[in-house]
Amino acid sequence: MRLTTLLPGRLGFGTAPLGNMFRAIPDDEVQATLQAAWDQGVRYYDTAPFYGAGLAELRLGELLSRRPRDTYVLSTKVGRVVLDEVEDPAARELGEKGGLFAHGRPNRMVDDYSADATLRSVEDSLGRLGTDRLDIVWVHDIAQDFHGDNWLHHFETARTGAFRVLSKLRDEGVIGAWGLGVNRAEPIELTLDLDEPRPDGFLLAGRYTLLDHDRALQRLLPTAAERGVEMVVGGPYSSGVLAGGAHFEYQDASPEIVERVRRIRETAERYGVSVKAAALQFSLAHPASAAVIPGATRPSRIAEDVAALQEDVPAAFWADLRASGLVSAAAPLPA
Repeated sequence: MRLTTLLPGRLGFGTAPLGNMFRAIPDDEVQATLQAAWDQGVRYYDTAPFYGAGLAELRLGELLSRRPRDTYVLSTKVGRVVLDEVEDPAARELGEKGGLFAHGRPNRMVDDYSADATLRSVEDSLGRLGTDRLDIVWVHDIAQDFHGDNWLHHFETARTGAFRVLSKLRDEGVIGAWGLGVNRAEPIELTLDLDEPRPDGFLLAGRYTLLDHDRALQRLLPTAAERGVEMVVGGPYSSGVLAGGAHFEYQDASPEIVERVRRIRETAERYGVSVKAAALQFSLAHPASAAVIPGATRPSRIAEDVAALQEDVPAAFWADLRASGLVSAAAPLPA
């Protein structure tokens, strides 16, 4: 199934921040933000067991379990199983993303892309979310940023485990679609080269943004567009630095990134354009892009995201970005 057939619109909500990413967020602030998203008409929600060891799923479920199931689209992920035993969240080994959910639940998480773990993960997520079905399931983080040089071993386990289980669940009508949810282009490229099993689409986080899109344009996105395979763009604000934050790739932004953001912001100001509008509309301009899922932890941010998609951005702005080398010559630009 094509993602654009399944998804209710081009703007969704990414719930990673609701797992207490970077900081401990009060429950009332979380619920107010989720309510704001619902009130603004957002009907696609993406989450994962990894986000705070189930915390984001529990918080999202608190809202969605009170809504008719046919009124929204829900995706979560497999690849990590949340256990009852506890550990220090700040001490978890997360590859390049160390300390990302240091304020999350203390439940121990284990990486496991096998068939049995996939089925258990799906069942556990249904319980935390308070729902009876999942529309999309992404195989989470089978890439070098989390697993280092061992990532191909995890990929092979997923190919013979999670991929086949999710294909079976899709064919049986238990889930609507499946794919990979990753922060790197390589595992998606590898999956596109497989004869079987065939995913329905992908969630690519952080690799098709104003700040970082060259690698995805080399092979991944042209191949996906040629084959009619669509993607959801995660992390369109590059972990927040494009929305006024201090993080890029979930860590403190480097001086080089800060300077690039300054140049983008300066160009945007000359044309009276918000950086949020530039970021979201750029990520959606590629023909392979089905939707974008920015995250938020404050209600006011949701209205900003909705307005950013509707903002009129002049063609001269995009031409200026391209002429100054801030946007790749190969990147499709918004009409």
